[in-house]
Amino acid sequence: MKNKSHILFACLAILLCATSCKGLKTFLSKDLEDEDYIIGALYADEYVEETVAVAPPAKNQKNEGKAKGNIGIEITPKDNPKLYSAIESWYGTPYKIGGCSTTGVDCSCFVNNIFQSVYGIQLHRTANDMLQDVSLISREKLREGDLVFFTNSNGKVSHVGIYLKDGLFVHSSTSKGVMISPMSNSYWASHFYKGGRHKSVQTKY
Repeated sequence: MKNKSHILFACLAILLCATSCKGLKTFLSKDLEDEDYIIGALYADEYVEETVAVAPPAKNQKNEGKAKGNIGIEITPKDNPKLYSAIESWYGTPYKIGGCSTTGVDCSCFVNNIFQSVYGIQLHRTANDMLQDVSLISREKLREGDLVFFTNSNGKVSHVGIYLKDGLFVHSSTSKGVMISPMSNSYWASHFYKGGRHKSVQTKY
């Protein structure tokens, strides 16, 4: 019976875990009775190759009061400096499905860590479950601190990030790890589902 389960999950991996050959090998090397990993793999955001919208901070770079913050975004009095400081501490961290540390992190764990450190809010663990934590809003109403949800090719909510401003959001991308991307990117624009606003997130915008 156990062998049949392994065969079944191997088939599911081939059909649904389409992130990359490397991702497939990782999937198959896992204990296939690890339900959390299996569900996470099947719902993981797809591999999206994209151009970096904002360059990562240079090593040992110091913010000397200039308009540009250390992650390349102009920080104004309306912006939450604690948010951008938290993002900087994760910026460039590689993507790892099921990962939850600065050595590798997936999209939902990254968002959860930012929300805990900046707003003191505990969210659900997966992107899809985070829908329960927020009120859904349209793209036109997005403001700093809102969650942005995206679907995969199967129409499932599988990716989440945090909206910043000027059409930019921060997330853990499968291709480049924690980065800032434009909502106008062809993949993100076509797979955008809804924005989500938590009632406890305050902003000056």
